[in-house]
Amino acid sequence: MNLTIVLEGLREDLQGIAELGDDRSAQIARRLGDALGSSLRLKVLDLLGQAALELSSKLPSGHVEVRLAGQEPELVWVDDAPAESASGPGEELSARITLRLPDSLKGSVERAAEREGISTNAWLIRAIARATESRPAQVTGKRLTGYAQS
Repeated sequence: MNLTIVLEGLREDLQGIAELGDDRSAQIARRLGDALGSSLRLKVLDLLGQAALELSSKLPSGHVEVRLAGQEPELVWVDDAPAESASGPGEELSARITLRLPDSLKGSVERAAEREGISTNAWLIRAIARATESRPAQVTGKRLTGYAQS
């Protein structure tokens, strides 16, 4: 998606409206357009991030990420299905762990599993598999790919 075209269009619209006034109005509009460019870009990126979260919450599996290629955002669907390596071929789910969680976290996990339409156990297995997966950052040309974890 090309934000530059959208932001340039907004800047041109602002200047077109300002030209209805005098030269001072046109000059102020140009300055406002230049000053607002970065702020508008950040606001649009924030909006895209919120849209990605909302879409992700409605998907049965996977999630949507906003990735930047230079200054242009991309919406990317990422499959969260556990890799085959999470449990090798023929490996049964037989290991047990007793896990004590605060009630609030347990409720959050149950709601997340319900949103994805899977059991709490399956959701926890996916989350643990994702967290233990090594995802090295790779530099390809001028693009940095990888994952940030908090």
